[in-house]
Amino acid sequence: MTAPATTSMPLVSVLVPAYNHEAFVRECLDSILADHYPAKEIVIIDDGSTDGTAGCIEAWLARHRDDIPVEYVSRENKGIAATLNELAARAHGEFLRIGASDDFFLPGGSETLVRYLMAHPGKGAAIGDCVVVDRDGRKLLDSGMSDLHGADKRLYRTDEGIRRAVISHWAIGGPVTMLRKGALETVARWTEGLRIDDWDLFLRLAARDAIGFVDEKVCAYRLHGANFSKTRHTATRIVNLTEAREVALRRVCMFAEPDRTLLRAEACRIGAKIAYLQGRMGKVAVHMAAYVALLAISRLRVAHGRHRMGAA
Repeated sequence: MTAPATTSMPLVSVLVPAYNHEAFVRECLDSILADHYPAKEIVIIDDGSTDGTAGCIEAWLARHRDDIPVEYVSRENKGIAATLNELAARAHGEFLRIGASDDFFLPGGSETLVRYLMAHPGKGAAIGDCVVVDRDGRKLLDSGMSDLHGADKRLYRTDEGIRRAVISHWAIGGPVTMLRKGALETVARWTEGLRIDDWDLFLRLAARDAIGFVDEKVCAYRLHGANFSKTRHTATRIVNLTEAREVALRRVCMFAEPDRTLLRAEACRIGAKIAYLQGRMGKVAVHMAAYVALLAISRLRVAHGRHRMGAA
């Protein structure tokens, strides 16, 4: 079903990749419906779930299909990046709200992000903050960025700070992002085959100063057994970190100095983490020495650039 446009607010397509979240997907969809934003549609793909996720979605649609425009596809598993690309291709909206079937949206979040993007036409993406909840929806933390990831939100006040934050301290979790659909044409959408698809996309956006930040809670990020335990599994962490290092090295060329050197430093820091998990302490020392040296060079270049601006 194609969503009708409104004259007052642009259409938002809420993209929901769903995979093995039968316990949570109803709450996710309920939260989209409950949000008062007037011009919205849901585009949802069940990415080959092996539990009852597809049945939960179909039961929800049977009750609510007349309440909100929905496009739903159930198909074999293709992975998160391919699913996000397909969701974006199926969307009709000017703005794309990126969802997750185990999280849920907070009232007013879509309007907050839309108003930011409307007021900042040069930005291709807007991000907000989230609360962190447990599997039963009980609040654990007030801020995903600050309390869960330890981020300094003051960095997000400037383009320079956002570049540094995206490169050095990834703190964007849960469905906090809204994209201008046209921005995906600039950065070539999600890179299929990656596990670290979100960081890769945000590096490409940050290199173009295309990210803005709104310090408002726009969603709830849920910690539960599946997404929490994976981060403690050594073999999985090594695979994820190896891919992250490859992504960093691949995107270095997109940045100017001093961010180019900062991203090279981050690749070395990730290399040290990999070596530590592998028990290769000599490699840890080599990577950390390179990290410290490159970080110092980056900071010197920042100071030099500020001195030149001051002199001018």
